[in-house]
Amino acid sequence: MNFSEYPITLILIVLNVIFSIIGFSNNKIINNYIGWPYYEKSDKQYYRFVTSGFLHADWMHLIFNMFTLFSFGSLVEPTYKAVGLGGTTGFIALYFLGLIIANLPSYLKHNHDENYRSLGASGAVSAVVFAAIVFYPWSKIYIYGIGISSALYAILYVVYCVYMSKKNVGNVNHDAHLWGSIFGLVFTFAMVALLRPEIMPKIMEEIQKFNFLGS
Repeated sequence: MNFSEYPITLILIVLNVIFSIIGFSNNKIINNYIGWPYYEKSDKQYYRFVTSGFLHADWMHLIFNMFTLFSFGSLVEPTYKAVGLGGTTGFIALYFLGLIIANLPSYLKHNHDENYRSLGASGAVSAVVFAAIVFYPWSKIYIYGIGISSALYAILYVVYCVYMSKKNVGNVNHDAHLWGSIFGLVFTFAMVALLRPEIMPKIMEEIQKFNFLGS
């Protein structure tokens, strides 16, 4: 395993872990940097679109997101470099634009609700997950020792997020998973179409090799 191939992924994980752990025991940090649409609109605190993505509700939330980010970021980051999709810059754009855009629906829906707050890297991680699906839809990933395809994991990931969103547990913005996923797909396909259109047929050919258990 060559960690030098995906340094941005590792840096993002480290930053998420550090700031999340600080936030676990510091309500002031949470209040100052959590996603809070009411104040994002009234006081123009738009920095919260980004800072909220480096805070998590608890250890389970943090571990789940960071495991997913490592599993898929370690695929997407070197792939963006290898196929010429902007390299490191392209991957950073994928992550941070995914984070911001995934938070927009909640902002538009809740900017008059002073009580609504949200946190988590969900939108950005979802963007990375679905960017990986473009290139490696049937690669195998292991969950508790069980091997499944990346595509199946992505589907289960979104189903879980929609379910949790309906339960409305804590301050976790599960809606961001869906919009981050859509962004990851659209952004990656757009980058391919713009920068490397000649590899599009190969991508479509790979997607057609259906194998939910992974290969």
